[in-house]
Amino acid sequence: MPSLVGDPALLPDLVALRRRLHRDPEVGLQLPRTQALVLDALAGLGLEISTGSTCSSVTAVLRGGRPGPTVLLRADMDALPVAEATGLEYASTNGAMHACGHDLHTAGLVGAARLLAAAAREDLPGNVVFMFQPGEEGVDGAAHMIADGVLDASGERAIAAYGAHVIPGPAGRFSTRAGTMMAGTADLRITMHGAGGHGSQPHTAADPVPAVAELVTALQVMVTRRFSVFDPVVVTVTQLRGGDAVNVIPDAASLGASVRTLSRESDERLRVEVARLADGVAAAHGCRAEVVFEADYPVLVNDGAEADRAAAALTSVFGAERVVDRNEPLMASEDFSRVLLEVPGAFVFLAATPPDVDPVTAAWNHSAKVLFDDSVLGDLALGLATLASERLALAASS
Repeated sequence: MPSLVGDPALLPDLVALRRRLHRDPEVGLQLPRTQALVLDALAGLGLEISTGSTCSSVTAVLRGGRPGPTVLLRADMDALPVAEATGLEYASTNGAMHACGHDLHTAGLVGAARLLAAAAREDLPGNVVFMFQPGEEGVDGAAHMIADGVLDASGERAIAAYGAHVIPGPAGRFSTRAGTMMAGTADLRITMHGAGGHGSQPHTAADPVPAVAELVTALQVMVTRRFSVFDPVVVTVTQLRGGDAVNVIPDAASLGASVRTLSRESDERLRVEVARLADGVAAAHGCRAEVVFEADYPVLVNDGAEADRAAAALTSVFGAERVVDRNEPLMASEDFSRVLLEVPGAFVFLAATPPDVDPVTAAWNHSAKVLFDDSVLGDLALGLATLASERLALAASS
């Protein structure tokens, strides 16, 4: 098995890389400085490296010393448009922030590549594809890399794919589950079209503002009455727009909402229920409803067998007390779901709250104050390397 033992420089190197990434975050699909740091970190490992045609991705292929199939390991690299407020010595000052821990993911995958290249290449029965992905935060970088051929980068389709994500919690604890792991997401926009008029004479207009206001609360009632608590739906209204002048009734008013679902069935039914509700509220106010759903990422579903294998492999290295089965999915979303639609695999969480922060009250991902302990980078690197090597070993023995 790959091991940190015998390479005392690995963890300090990964910490240094993570902090360089953290200090200079980039947002979206084009991350030229991040890409350059990754390419530099992978240099000399004997990997077959290619970069993306539509984004600044990095795909690296490690050829094992023995013939066999391919396993894919993925890390996202992009940051968020958040002004950092952590006070860290290496905090970003450019208006963006690695508030979701992608700097750790990137450094951890570099560590996995170094471990496998140094300690396991000759005995590895197959290939490992390292997928360094930009644009996870809302711009579908996974789709770009899939279109570029990352799933077949070794010359054949990967038989399994694994990814990991840091979250708040006791540092060093892994968790996963079979089946639904994270929610699918969509943007919902509803516009009420009425007839404007003077604010002093609402009876002469068809005011869309109270129609939108009624719809905000009606949506919350609808999701609790039309959907099972065991297949939950979240509709969070985050935007309201009306007129510009306080004495003018506008012709239209609108809302925007973030939608989360845990099954395709709920997603499809929600679209029907929202349209029906919006039409009903609009009719009661003499308005017309326009409903637009913009799908973002599908539900992230772990393959049952691969989730079990991932948990067993991690337990063999870190012990049962550090690998737990998640009781429920997370309502956040991830475009690694697109990879898992094509290749069986599993997504794993790694808790990474610093020891001087209470995990119960710690700031969460996407907060300007979220903190992650980079001492977990050794575990992240070893965990990813273990998932790949154990899966290839299993295929070789089958």
